[in-house]
Amino acid sequence: MLEVAVSDRLAVIPQYLLPKRALTVVAGKLAGLRGGRLTTGVIRWFIRRYGVNMAEAANPDPAAYPSFNEFFTRALREDARPRVDADFVCPVDGAISQFGPIRGDQVFQAKGHSYSCSALLGGDKQLAACFEDGQFATLYLSPRDYHRIHMPCDGRLTEMIYVPGALFSVNPITARGVPGLFARNERVVCVFESDAGPFVMVLVGATIVGSMATVWHGVVNPPRRTEITKWRYEDAPIALRQGEEMGRFLLGSTVVMLFPATMMAFNPAWAPTVAVRMGERMGRALPPPAPETVLALDD
Repeated sequence: MLEVAVSDRLAVIPQYLLPKRALTVVAGKLAGLRGGRLTTGVIRWFIRRYGVNMAEAANPDPAAYPSFNEFFTRALREDARPRVDADFVCPVDGAISQFGPIRGDQVFQAKGHSYSCSALLGGDKQLAACFEDGQFATLYLSPRDYHRIHMPCDGRLTEMIYVPGALFSVNPITARGVPGLFARNERVVCVFESDAGPFVMVLVGATIVGSMATVWHGVVNPPRRTEITKWRYEDAPIALRQGEEMGRFLLGSTVVMLFPATMMAFNPAWAPTVAVRMGERMGRALPPPAPETVLALDD
């Protein structure tokens, strides 16, 4: 195990040296170009290289996408992801990186690595306190996956926070080799209120992830701001139903979700590295805690 840990750390050393931000800017611009046959050729190569299942796409013709970004964020057929009847459904296609209980305020990343809820949420300690001893799930989207993000349950948007950061890769090797990875990378924190309590969905950027977008804001980055930026929505809350699209990655990445301690229990079939699909059962709601009984004492 020690040899594996050392090899993972060695494998990520080049990422510390690469000009990640410059590469990401260039990749974002190239992905947005409309290059005709050249773009179609790149898309066809990508489909072969990563085994993308275009039969699930609303439009399976690679030549129908004017840019690589439009291909990458392609819609699926309406019947491609039937949604199960569950309290919480999986919001993305991908693989389970990690999930389970939050220990105090510490979220487990990989063996030997964890990070605090506060760090993940851009230093917002009041928000982070809502999730102490709660539950988390980290879902990794590989290049071959569908890259739209959907709601795990009904929710009302109350806040969005852009947190500037690094742009390390978020693949499993990097998660094992870079301490605090998901609290170091650029990210967009989306805060929701539901009938069962608050929850957050954190869209984590990565190397060559050109941008992240939400359905209510559009593209959040670029521009890549140098300071934490917040948008508040309490006065005009945006309500999204379970299964509705809430955002997308323009080139893939990771979603981290946080839930309070008394809100939900994960699907017992879930396990790290298991592949998941949008609309599958993610968990069930926990019954509300019983009210405390106050005994009246006789005078």
